Amino acid sequence: MENCIFCKIVAGEIPSPRLYEDDKMIVIRDIEPKAKLHYLCIPKTHFAYLSEMDSEKAEILKYCFEKIAQIYPTLGLEQGYRVIINQGENGNQTVPHLHIHLLGGEKLKDF
Repeated sequence: MENCIFCKIVAGEIPSPRLYEDDKMIVIRDIEPKAKLHYLCIPKTHFAYLSEMDSEKAEILKYCFEKIAQIYPTLGLEQGYRVIINQGENGNQTVPHLHIHLLGGEKLKDF
């Protein structure tokens, strides 16, 4: 998607240090952190909403969650973390490219 900031980050057009990368996803720091540690897991395949899910996209999302379960200690999240996927304007999705927020590094407040 040509105007998607996350697609540009994935393509290397916008520099962003990668804490993890493979052929399906990247993990970067959120530039507006809501916790001591706040990361974004961004699939390299562009789709904006869970409502766009098909079997291929479901496999990509499944892969992301499986990989998060493997790499969370390397991100300093050993004591626990919160997983969030914002959807749409009312869900505070600011970039229309599905991504997973990982928040931790401190005791998180209830919401």
